[in-house]
Amino acid sequence: MFQRYEGEAWEKRFLPRLTSREIAEMEKEDALVILPVGAVEQHGAHLPVMTDSLIGEAILTRTLEKIDPEEQIWLLPPLSYGKSNEHIGMAGTISLSVSTLLAVVSDIAASLKASRFRRLLLFNTHGGNADLLNVIAREVRIANGLMVFCLSPGSLNVASDLVDDEELELGIHGGDFETSLVMAIKPGWVKRGLLVREVPCMHRFEFLSLEGSIRFAWKMADISASGIAGDATKASADKGEIILERISDVLSRVLVEMRRFEIGDLLQPSSPRGSDA
Repeated sequence: MFQRYEGEAWEKRFLPRLTSREIAEMEKEDALVILPVGAVEQHGAHLPVMTDSLIGEAILTRTLEKIDPEEQIWLLPPLSYGKSNEHIGMAGTISLSVSTLLAVVSDIAASLKASRFRRLLLFNTHGGNADLLNVIAREVRIANGLMVFCLSPGSLNVASDLVDDEELELGIHGGDFETSLVMAIKPGWVKRGLLVREVPCMHRFEFLSLEGSIRFAWKMADISASGIAGDATKASADKGEIILERISDVLSRVLVEMRRFEIGDLLQPSSPRGSDA
Protein backbone atom coordinates (compact mmCIF):
# COMPACT_ATOMS: atom_id res chain seq x y z
CA MET A 1 0.00 0.00 0.00
CA PHE A 2 1.21 3.51 -0.83
CA GLN A 3 2.64 5.43 2.13
CA ARG A 4 3.46 9.12 1.71
CA TYR A 5 7.07 10.10 2.43
CA GLU A 6 8.31 6.50 2.34
CA GLY A 7 10.45 4.80 -0.28
CA GLU A 8 13.19 5.81 -2.70
CA ALA A 9 11.31 8.83 -4.07
CA TRP A 10 11.00 10.48 -0.67
CA GLU A 11 14.22 9.32 1.00
CA LYS A 12 16.64 9.78 -1.91
CA ARG A 13 14.97 12.03 -4.51
CA PHE A 14 12.82 14.47 -2.50
CA LEU A 15 14.60 17.77 -3.13
CA PRO A 16 13.43 19.65 0.01
CA ARG A 17 14.86 16.88 2.17
CA LEU A 18 18.31 18.29 1.33
CA THR A 19 19.96 21.29 2.95
CA SER A 20 20.52 24.56 1.15
CA ARG A 21 24.25 23.79 1.01
CA GLU A 22 23.64 20.36 -0.50
CA ILE A 23 21.41 21.86 -3.20
CA ALA A 24 23.91 24.63 -3.92
CA GLU A 25 26.76 22.13 -4.33
CA MET A 26 24.92 19.47 -6.34
CA GLU A 27 25.38 18.98 -10.08
CA LYS A 28 22.37 20.68 -11.69
CA GLU A 29 23.41 21.02 -15.34
CA ASP A 30 21.77 17.71 -16.26
CA ALA A 31 19.13 17.53 -13.51
CA LEU A 32 15.36 17.23 -13.95
CA VAL A 33 12.99 18.58 -11.28
CA ILE A 34 9.41 17.25 -11.09
CA LEU A 35 6.50 19.35 -9.85
CA PRO A 36 3.41 17.15 -9.36
CA VAL A 37 0.20 19.11 -9.95
CA GLY A 38 -3.09 17.50 -8.96
CA ALA A 39 -6.45 18.58 -7.61
CA VAL A 40 -8.74 18.44 -4.60
CA GLU A 41 -12.22 17.99 -6.02
CA GLN A 42 -15.31 15.82 -5.81
CA HIS A 43 -15.07 12.36 -7.36
CA GLY A 44 -18.59 11.13 -6.78
CA ALA A 45 -19.77 9.32 -3.67
CA HIS A 46 -17.16 6.55 -3.79
CA LEU A 47 -13.77 8.26 -4.17
CA PRO A 48 -11.93 10.80 -1.98
CA VAL A 49 -11.58 14.39 -3.09
CA MET A 50 -7.80 13.76 -2.96
CA THR A 51 -8.04 11.23 -5.81
CA ASP A 52 -6.06 13.07 -8.50
CA SER A 53 -3.26 14.17 -6.19
CA LEU A 54 -3.09 10.75 -4.54
CA ILE A 55 -2.72 9.01 -7.90
CA GLY A 56 0.08 11.37 -8.94
CA GLU A 57 2.07 10.83 -5.76
CA ALA A 58 1.68 7.05 -5.92
CA ILE A 59 2.73 6.87 -9.58
CA LEU A 60 5.86 8.92 -8.94
CA THR A 61 6.70 6.91 -5.83
CA ARG A 62 6.58 3.68 -7.85
CA THR A 63 8.34 5.19 -10.88
CA LEU A 64 11.32 6.69 -9.08
CA GLU A 65 12.12 3.30 -7.54
CA LYS A 66 12.81 2.04 -11.07
CA ILE A 67 15.36 4.67 -12.11
CA ASP A 68 19.12 4.36 -11.78
CA PRO A 69 20.19 6.19 -8.60
CA GLU A 70 22.84 8.04 -10.61
CA GLU A 71 20.20 9.84 -12.67
CA GLN A 72 19.75 13.42 -11.41
CA ILE A 73 15.95 13.40 -11.09
CA TRP A 74 14.38 15.28 -8.17
CA LEU A 75 10.87 15.51 -6.74
CA LEU A 76 9.29 18.70 -5.36
CA PRO A 77 6.45 18.79 -2.81
CA PRO A 78 3.22 18.10 -4.70
CA LEU A 79 0.94 21.01 -5.55
CA SER A 80 -2.27 19.28 -4.51
CA TYR A 81 -4.66 22.03 -5.64
CA GLY A 82 -5.46 22.71 -9.29
CA LYS A 83 -7.92 24.47 -11.56
CA SER A 84 -11.10 22.60 -10.65
CA ASN A 85 -13.76 25.20 -11.35
CA GLU A 86 -15.76 22.70 -13.42
CA HIS A 87 -16.62 21.11 -10.05
CA ILE A 88 -17.28 24.30 -8.08
CA GLY A 89 -20.48 24.04 -6.06
CA MET A 90 -19.91 20.34 -5.32
CA ALA A 91 -18.86 19.70 -1.73
CA GLY A 92 -15.16 19.25 -1.04
CA THR A 93 -13.94 20.89 -4.24
CA ILE A 94 -11.14 23.40 -3.66
CA SER A 95 -10.12 25.21 -6.82
CA LEU A 96 -7.40 27.65 -7.81
CA SER A 97 -8.17 30.31 -10.40
CA VAL A 98 -6.29 30.43 -13.69
CA SER A 99 -4.30 33.45 -12.53
CA THR A 100 -3.40 31.83 -9.20
CA LEU A 101 -2.17 28.56 -10.71
CA LEU A 102 -0.24 30.50 -13.34
CA ALA A 103 1.38 32.66 -10.67
CA VAL A 104 2.24 29.77 -8.33
CA VAL A 105 3.84 27.59 -11.01
CA SER A 106 5.65 30.58 -12.52
CA ASP A 107 7.05 31.56 -9.11
CA ILE A 108 8.20 27.99 -8.44
CA ALA A 109 9.90 27.90 -11.84
CA ALA A 110 11.63 31.23 -11.24
CA SER A 111 12.87 29.97 -7.87
CA LEU A 112 14.29 26.83 -9.50
CA LYS A 113 16.02 29.00 -12.06
CA ALA A 114 17.55 31.08 -9.25
CA SER A 115 18.95 27.83 -7.80
CA ARG A 116 20.41 27.10 -11.26
CA PHE A 117 18.18 24.20 -12.28
CA ARG A 118 17.48 23.96 -16.01
CA ARG A 119 14.69 21.37 -16.48
CA LEU A 120 11.20 21.26 -15.00
CA LEU A 121 8.46 18.67 -15.50
CA LEU A 122 4.88 19.67 -14.75
CA PHE A 123 3.48 16.24 -13.85
CA ASN A 124 -0.28 16.57 -14.07
CA THR A 125 -2.98 14.19 -12.83
CA HIS A 126 -6.09 16.34 -13.28
CA GLY A 127 -7.66 16.76 -16.71
CA GLY A 128 -8.85 20.28 -15.94
CA ASN A 129 -5.23 21.43 -15.52
CA ALA A 130 -3.90 20.12 -18.82
CA ASP A 131 -4.58 23.00 -21.22
CA LEU A 132 -3.51 25.64 -18.71
CA LEU A 133 -0.28 23.84 -17.81
CA ASN A 134 0.69 23.70 -21.47
CA VAL A 135 0.21 27.46 -21.66
CA ILE A 136 2.17 27.97 -18.43
CA ALA A 137 5.01 25.78 -19.71
CA ARG A 138 5.57 28.03 -22.69
CA GLU A 139 5.29 31.17 -20.56
CA VAL A 140 7.97 29.81 -18.22
CA ARG A 141 10.17 28.86 -21.17
CA ILE A 142 9.95 32.39 -22.55
CA ALA A 143 10.29 34.13 -19.19
CA ASN A 144 13.37 32.41 -17.82
CA GLY A 145 14.71 29.92 -20.34
CA LEU A 146 13.97 26.71 -18.43
CA MET A 147 13.32 23.61 -20.46
CA VAL A 148 9.75 22.73 -19.41
CA PHE A 149 7.87 19.49 -20.01
CA CYS A 150 4.18 18.65 -19.48
CA LEU A 151 2.97 15.12 -18.93
CA SER A 152 -0.32 13.56 -17.84
CA PRO A 153 0.16 9.84 -17.09
CA GLY A 154 -3.31 9.02 -18.39
CA SER A 155 -2.04 9.93 -21.86
CA LEU A 156 0.51 7.09 -21.85
CA ASN A 157 -2.19 4.71 -23.15
CA VAL A 158 -1.37 1.74 -20.96
CA ALA A 159 -4.91 0.49 -20.30
CA SER A 160 -6.45 0.01 -23.75
CA ASP A 161 -6.68 -3.75 -23.18
CA LEU A 162 -8.03 -3.37 -19.63
CA VAL A 163 -10.99 -1.00 -20.10
CA ASP A 164 -13.57 -0.97 -22.87
CA ASP A 165 -13.78 1.55 -25.73
CA GLU A 166 -16.61 3.52 -24.12
CA GLU A 167 -14.59 3.90 -20.93
CA LEU A 168 -11.48 4.94 -22.85
CA GLU A 169 -13.43 7.74 -24.51
CA LEU A 170 -15.89 8.82 -21.84
CA GLY A 171 -14.58 7.46 -18.52
CA ILE A 172 -12.84 10.72 -17.70
CA HIS A 173 -13.72 11.21 -14.03
CA GLY A 174 -14.16 8.69 -11.24
CA GLY A 175 -14.76 5.77 -13.58
CA ASP A 176 -13.05 2.39 -14.03
CA PHE A 177 -9.52 3.77 -14.55
CA GLU A 178 -9.31 6.11 -11.57
CA THR A 179 -11.30 3.88 -9.23
CA SER A 180 -9.09 0.89 -10.01
CA LEU A 181 -5.99 2.94 -9.28
CA VAL A 182 -7.28 4.18 -5.92
CA MET A 183 -8.34 0.61 -5.02
CA ALA A 184 -4.72 -0.45 -5.59
CA ILE A 185 -3.14 2.58 -3.91
CA LYS A 186 -5.40 3.21 -0.89
CA PRO A 187 -8.13 0.52 -0.81
CA GLY A 188 -9.59 1.82 2.44
CA TRP A 189 -10.35 5.17 0.78
CA VAL A 190 -12.86 3.67 -1.68
CA LYS A 191 -16.53 3.35 -0.70
CA ARG A 192 -17.18 0.09 -2.52
CA GLY A 193 -20.88 0.04 -1.75
CA LEU A 194 -21.40 3.30 -3.64
CA LEU A 195 -19.85 2.45 -7.02
CA VAL A 196 -22.01 3.63 -9.94
CA ARG A 197 -22.00 3.83 -13.69
CA GLU A 198 -22.87 7.12 -15.38
CA VAL A 199 -21.69 7.83 -18.90
CA PRO A 200 -22.48 11.10 -20.75
CA CYS A 201 -24.79 10.65 -23.75
CA MET A 202 -22.27 11.38 -26.51
CA HIS A 203 -23.09 8.55 -28.94
CA ARG A 204 -25.31 10.76 -31.09
CA PHE A 205 -22.48 13.09 -32.11
CA GLU A 206 -20.23 12.42 -35.07
CA PHE A 207 -17.57 15.06 -34.35
CA LEU A 208 -17.99 16.57 -30.88
CA SER A 209 -16.14 15.09 -27.90
CA LEU A 210 -15.51 15.82 -24.23
CA GLU A 211 -11.71 15.79 -24.42
CA GLY A 212 -10.87 15.01 -28.04
CA SER A 213 -9.84 17.26 -30.91
CA ILE A 214 -13.26 18.95 -31.31
CA ARG A 215 -14.57 20.02 -27.90
CA PHE A 216 -17.23 22.08 -26.23
CA ALA A 217 -17.02 23.81 -22.84
CA TRP A 218 -18.71 21.97 -20.00
CA LYS A 219 -18.92 21.81 -16.23
CA MET A 220 -19.48 18.57 -14.38
CA ALA A 221 -23.16 19.29 -13.69
CA ASP A 222 -23.72 19.49 -17.47
CA ILE A 223 -22.63 15.91 -18.07
CA SER A 224 -23.26 14.01 -14.83
CA ALA A 225 -25.79 13.87 -12.00
CA SER A 226 -23.59 11.66 -9.80
CA GLY A 227 -20.38 13.64 -10.20
CA ILE A 228 -18.60 10.93 -12.18
CA ALA A 229 -18.19 10.15 -15.86
CA GLY A 230 -17.48 6.47 -16.41
CA ASP A 231 -18.21 3.02 -15.03
CA ALA A 232 -16.79 2.58 -11.54
CA THR A 233 -18.61 -0.75 -11.13
CA LYS A 234 -16.00 -2.45 -13.35
CA ALA A 235 -13.05 -1.30 -11.23
CA SER A 236 -10.75 -3.65 -9.33
CA ALA A 237 -7.57 -3.37 -7.29
CA ASP A 238 -5.89 -6.00 -9.51
CA LYS A 239 -6.59 -3.87 -12.57
CA GLY A 240 -5.32 -0.79 -10.77
CA GLU A 241 -2.08 -2.56 -9.84
CA ILE A 242 -1.51 -3.53 -13.48
CA ILE A 243 -2.13 0.07 -14.60
CA LEU A 244 0.19 1.46 -11.91
CA GLU A 245 2.96 -0.95 -12.85
CA ARG A 246 2.64 -0.24 -16.58
CA ILE A 247 2.58 3.53 -16.13
CA SER A 248 5.64 3.45 -13.89
CA ASP A 249 7.51 1.24 -16.37
CA VAL A 250 6.95 3.69 -19.22
CA LEU A 251 7.37 6.80 -17.10
CA SER A 252 10.72 5.64 -15.72
CA ARG A 253 12.07 5.71 -19.29
CA VAL A 254 10.33 8.99 -20.13
CA LEU A 255 11.92 10.78 -17.16
CA VAL A 256 15.41 9.66 -18.16
CA GLU A 257 14.83 10.97 -21.70
CA MET A 258 13.68 14.31 -20.30
CA ARG A 259 16.72 14.44 -18.02
CA ARG A 260 19.01 13.99 -21.02
CA PHE A 261 17.10 16.37 -23.30
CA GLU A 262 18.85 19.51 -24.58
CA ILE A 263 16.60 21.85 -26.49
CA GLY A 264 19.56 23.35 -28.32
CA ASP A 265 20.16 20.01 -30.04
CA LEU A 266 16.95 20.47 -32.05
CA LEU A 267 18.53 23.09 -34.32
CA GLN A 268 20.20 21.81 -37.47
CA PRO A 269 22.30 23.88 -39.86
CA SER A 270 20.21 24.90 -42.84
CA SER A 271 21.19 23.31 -46.16
CA PRO A 272 22.07 25.50 -49.15
CA ARG A 273 19.40 25.59 -51.85
CA GLY A 274 19.99 22.93 -54.44
CA SER A 275 22.20 20.79 -52.20
CA ASP A 276 21.66 17.08 -51.85
CA ALA A 277 21.51 17.35 -48.06
